[in-house]
Amino acid sequence: MRFAFDNTYARELPGFHMAWQPATVPAPRLLFLNHGLAAALGLDLADCRSAELAELFSGNRLPAGAEPIAQVYAGHQFGHFSPQLGDGRALLIGELIDCSGVRRDIAFKGSGRTPYSRGGDGKAAIGPMLREVLIGEAMHALGIPTSRALAVVASGELIQRERALPGAVLTRVAASHIRIGSFEYFAARGDTEGVRRLAEYAIARHDPQLCGLPAAKRHLEFLRAVCERQAALIARWMCVGFIHGVMNTDNMSIAGETIDYGPCAFMETYDPDLAFSSIDQHGRYAYGRQPAIAQWNLARFAEALLPLLADEERQAHTLATAVIAEFPTRYHAHWLAGMRAKLGLTADTRPQDADADADTDRALAEDWLQLLHACRIDFTLAWHHLADALEGRDEPLQHLFATQAGDGMEKMASLAAWLQRWRLRRGNENSENRAAARATMRRANPLVIPRNQHVETALTAAERDDLIPFRQLLSALETPCVDSLDADPALTHFATPSSAGFMARYRTYCGT
Repeated sequence: MRFAFDNTYARELPGFHMAWQPATVPAPRLLFLNHGLAAALGLDLADCRSAELAELFSGNRLPAGAEPIAQVYAGHQFGHFSPQLGDGRALLIGELIDCSGVRRDIAFKGSGRTPYSRGGDGKAAIGPMLREVLIGEAMHALGIPTSRALAVVASGELIQRERALPGAVLTRVAASHIRIGSFEYFAARGDTEGVRRLAEYAIARHDPQLCGLPAAKRHLEFLRAVCERQAALIARWMCVGFIHGVMNTDNMSIAGETIDYGPCAFMETYDPDLAFSSIDQHGRYAYGRQPAIAQWNLARFAEALLPLLADEERQAHTLATAVIAEFPTRYHAHWLAGMRAKLGLTADTRPQDADADADTDRALAEDWLQLLHACRIDFTLAWHHLADALEGRDEPLQHLFATQAGDGMEKMASLAAWLQRWRLRRGNENSENRAAARATMRRANPLVIPRNQHVETALTAAERDDLIPFRQLLSALETPCVDSLDADPALTHFATPSSAGFMARYRTYCGT
């Protein structure tokens, strides 16, 4: 098996990392291999035995051309700056060009101590690593930019957390692992040349269309491009009810991908204040705060780039502030586009009055969310059954509202009033437009997400060496957007919301 490595980060950025080797593990055993991703990477694994793959993806036997390095970065963690963090339990093994011509990082997670471990053991447990598989593959199936798991290998050793847990090593694939915190590390040291070198590398890798611009303009447009990618990404999170859980600046990729699936979760009953992370005591990274936190993080990125934007500090600050101030507008444009898809509004009904339609659609979406919040309705099922209502089947949505505690008549009246507004906005459509709207709504409103109780059931079983629930859930997550009438019963099982008792005490953990 050959990895066609071309390790530009290791080669072009000395001083931005340290060469390091993964720890050997005593009894590697392959738990998961992403065959589809391997094929997309151009990796031919068909002739490899499971034992060989376990040796490879545990780090016991690195492929030819691998140059494992631990990347250094800083980060604002819950608003407080840590001047040096870095890969404490991860190693970038190398880069390769996938079958689509895109450069990808191949990295280990849980591969042992590095110079940046800060007293940690550098290891990982099976549960958190398989969580990365489930959430990452769910996000990929939903069309949301994300890092993905290529493999998970049980290490054959126990690691100590609150209790002894079976260890594992994850192999992760990402567009890159350059973070906002990567720039903060050099900016905090006054190393403007380091910031410039990293920016030039990142532009060449992620925004090559900017390379011909004058330096100051190039770096300003790079800031704008990163902000645009984050605006689009966060809007997609919000449209599916995803809560990252730990939006520190060292967990935000400048490539616009979701990375670092630690204390993450999908919202079930709609509540903007939901925060499941055990370490987020004050709800800093709650669902409804994610857009504002993204803007805050991007402001820290802009601060790191200031010396590159203009010779005069005040001018640089003015330019950067203007870009960061654009973020809410950019985010809301992406959010509204996502909401329109979820509402089945395929186009402005009156192109000459597009601004008025935007205001109408924004109010329609916001009022729908307020209705879900007031009635404590499941976010995913409400949207999914709204697609049923487009097809003339109001009963599933009515049943969803009727089964929640509270004044049933008042809830049903509120639902009916909102549906009347929605149908008025949709207007009279011909069959072709209605079919297009139906297809759009089905794609935008999944039936199956990683329900928290199903995820925890699968991970708990995996810790006991029973991977059947994990594989069943993973299979269901690969087909999230189906009509519930056509869905296999095995699929609809995973659409069942978590119990109220489970959600009342549910917390997620970073796994470190």
